[in-house]
Amino acid sequence: MIWSIALALALAAPTLGVVRFHCSQLVVERIDPLVEPERNPSSHVHQIVGGDSFNSSMDPATHDLVADSTCTTCQFSEDFSNYWTAVLYFRAQNGSYKRVPQLGNNQFETADGGLTIYYMQDAIYDQQQLSSVTSFQPGFRMFVGNVNARSIEEAARFRQLTYVCMDTWVSRAPEIMQFPNRPCKEGIMTAVRFPTCWDGKNLDSPDHMSHMSYPETGTFESGGPCPTTHPVRTAQVMYEVVWNTKIFNDLWPEDGKNPFVWSFGDATGYGTHGDYVFGWKDDALQRILDTPCIFNCPASAGTTQSIEAMNSCSKPTVVDEDIDGWLDELPGGYQADYGSIPM
Repeated sequence: MIWSIALALALAAPTLGVVRFHCSQLVVERIDPLVEPERNPSSHVHQIVGGDSFNSSMDPATHDLVADSTCTTCQFSEDFSNYWTAVLYFRAQNGSYKRVPQLGNNQFETADGGLTIYYMQDAIYDQQQLSSVTSFQPGFRMFVGNVNARSIEEAARFRQLTYVCMDTWVSRAPEIMQFPNRPCKEGIMTAVRFPTCWDGKNLDSPDHMSHMSYPETGTFESGGPCPTTHPVRTAQVMYEVVWNTKIFNDLWPEDGKNPFVWSFGDATGYGTHGDYVFGWKDDALQRILDTPCIFNCPASAGTTQSIEAMNSCSKPTVVDEDIDGWLDELPGGYQADYGSIPM
């Protein structure tokens, strides 16, 4: 309920310091320069948004997302970051798979799929957004989630990687940690929230997670303090993805079992995850975070582009394979894995 009220307030009037914008789809394919750099193809399919310099390596020592990009699919034209998640598939009763397309989110319906991105100083329902947070730096990257999680116990370490069964177009609650077990009238929304405490030293870590932490006590929403090992408070980065599952509602299995599966085989939903590589131009993100008024405000420090311009930025796939037809197996050879859920 709090999330629904907060969204209604955010969309009704300009808010203070909650940065919400959309990025259209850049490319969908098996590439993952964060977890599997230079492996082409990577293990599973991703959907990527942001700057068009995205590629299979992106070595932070040599790759400059701003200088190497010619366009971005993001509404803020100074944001050449790359944001990505796995891709959702529908599993038919005969065992074949079909990719689930994304939809443009609320207020961005004409966008070519993609993600809605949030940068928040405080909980989204806090309309003051008074906390001071530090922007990420060039070369910064992070990952959240556990691709191998198939139970709530295995996923519990990661806070607020959730699903909403959208009964209306603006449904944002209740949030659950596994795939919905019924058809959703308007689709399924997934939300990915990243940790907000940085060690202040490392732009990355071997597991792409250890340089970041959750608050020592409480939560980001409750204003919990960062641990001494990770003393720098950053904005919370959150993704929203709207999956057009409603086109499969008439094909829902008679036994009521969830028919959706992530591109890496997870049919429980607990393995959801997200990747982030920072690529804002100069101090653009810090200026935006420091500006009291963000949405539709003349004082905003950010330069935006139209949805048409966002949609016009794309890049060709480099992995030659079918990811959109009816497939006998998921790209990469995966089959649906229900963990300990009875088949």
